[in-house]
Amino acid sequence: MKFFNKNILSYVFVILITFIGTWYFITNDKNKLVYATEKSIASVVTISSTSERGYKGKRNEIGSGVIFSDDGYIVTNLHILKGQNIEVGLKSGKVFDAKIIGFDENSDLAVLKISPDEEIYPINFANSKHLKIGDKVLAIGNPYGIGISVSSGIISATGRDYGNPYLQLIQTDAAINPGNSGGALINENGNLIGINSKIFSKTGAYQGIGFAIPSNLVVQIATQLIKYGKINTLWIGNFRVSNVKLKRNNRIIDGLRIIELDEIGPLYEKGIRVNDIILKINGQNGNWNNLVQSMKFATLGEKLQLEFYSNDEGILMHEFKYED
Repeated sequence: MKFFNKNILSYVFVILITFIGTWYFITNDKNKLVYATEKSIASVVTISSTSERGYKGKRNEIGSGVIFSDDGYIVTNLHILKGQNIEVGLKSGKVFDAKIIGFDENSDLAVLKISPDEEIYPINFANSKHLKIGDKVLAIGNPYGIGISVSSGIISATGRDYGNPYLQLIQTDAAINPGNSGGALINENGNLIGINSKIFSKTGAYQGIGFAIPSNLVVQIATQLIKYGKINTLWIGNFRVSNVKLKRNNRIIDGLRIIELDEIGPLYEKGIRVNDIILKINGQNGNWNNLVQSMKFATLGEKLQLEFYSNDEGILMHEFKYED
């Protein structure tokens, strides 16, 4: 009888501990998402872009944006800014006129500026290099213009180009619909990991595949747009390349063979010629994505280091400095 009672107590104890652990895990998980939402939702705004449509009257584009700084800069998607009159609506309900500071067509990002008469709350940025497939995320925006809403999901993939090698997009299954564009994709800590940009859909509505521009890229682009009003790129000459595979040190590596090169500009002046191969770009793989991003986001005074292989001279190292 005593043996039976001890077993019963053991079973009850195990069940109780399991129940408490499960309850704590679920509650803690929900609390994290609530915390993340409360921390960041005031940083997401509604954007209205109005244009005239002749005899049909006005057309209104609705999208979302994210507060970038406490002096009124807003980051959003360029594709929603189709009208002449742009307004930004805050969580408080107040609406302010906005002007475009700058935009970048390649990334579909734009920076707006408002002059609020109340305190605003910039989003906190996370390092998008640390993202992992399976991480929980929240998408915040204004789908279909119904008001700021939150949806949850995970990171489905990273490094998606979706036809644009500049971006290396984040893929998520969090619900992103028309109107969510320009809104925030945040992690469980309430920090921004991306700007919601587009969806893959055969119907025009959510089908489980959405894309966001990584936060590190957003910061790079927005900072340049605020400072210069445009994206300044590093020019090293007019040239074309093709992808090649090379065997080096018993490894197969990527390279870019120069197939056309104008006889003017830094590349030609440093002795680079057609058929020379770019092996390394700032120490990274010699592929097109790395080359484009290294040139596109170079800042004043920054150096671009390229390692070449020349049939005539062997390995060559050259540096190009961005001096505006």
